[in-house]
Amino acid sequence: MDRDTDFTAYLEARQARLLRTAYLLTGDQHQAEDLLQTSLAKLYLAWDRVRDRGSVDAYVRRIMVNENNSLWRRGWRRRETATDTVPETAPVHDRYDEGTGSAVWAVVQTLPRKARAVVVLRYYEQLSEAETADVLGISVGTVKSQCSRALATLRDRIGEEER
Repeated sequence: MDRDTDFTAYLEARQARLLRTAYLLTGDQHQAEDLLQTSLAKLYLAWDRVRDRGSVDAYVRRIMVNENNSLWRRGWRRRETATDTVPETAPVHDRYDEGTGSAVWAVVQTLPRKARAVVVLRYYEQLSEAETADVLGISVGTVKSQCSRALATLRDRIGEEER
């Protein structure tokens, strides 16, 4: 199988799941699409170097987490621009949440970036602690402590009615 055919087959099989992961990392559909596009471009450039096809998902998740973190570090993202009018935009109804977890997800989005990444990978992507640590480049102990603190924060922030 040639490179393009192989890569296209991977995309057809995994693109929806990867977009979901990108959305969970960013919390915004448009940023998720941008993040996924950038990550897939980087994956395509490294496609020939990915020897273990079974670990491509882990590799692209790592790219997404690193790219998402570097986006937050860039200075241009913090600059505000003034405008005379507020643009009218239609509300975005994400297809990833069927309404069952919207209250919880709203609280998850308030977590710091690193804690949110741990929660997304552990509970939404259902990775093990070791896999999460590998994707984020941190120790298993850090994953455990970040998870514990994030869950405690979520418990505190979610009201009794949502529980």
